[in-house]
Amino acid sequence: MSLSDGEKAKIRSEYRDAVNMTPKELERWLEKEESKGVGFTRDGEDESVGHHSGRRIVEIAGTKQGDLTDDDYAHMRKVVAYVRRHCAQGPSHDVETSRWRYSLMNWGHDPLRKSG
Repeated sequence: MSLSDGEKAKIRSEYRDAVNMTPKELERWLEKEESKGVGFTRDGEDESVGHHSGRRIVEIAGTKQGDLTDDDYAHMRKVVAYVRRHCAQGPSHDVETSRWRYSLMNWGHDPLRKSG
């Protein structure tokens, strides 16, 4: 099922709000041990779901808007949902070095960065 232009625009807008790290920042982050040490890893896999998502976010950033696929839009929706859900569950202290923050950063969102 193909998305309408309006649905695509809404997803892109929500995604831009959720992903507040640049592709370069995210690439650098994904190389760090802190990034590799958090998140859920499926049986038989070496990479966490969030770490894989971060690599996909970098790929999407390098894709022209007109070349985005339905799978890209589906991943963008997944990122938005993850960021919204996990931002609502944050710790009350030690946020800067928390696994919670590191996990969100794997999804392209640094909760310490002010939006807007």
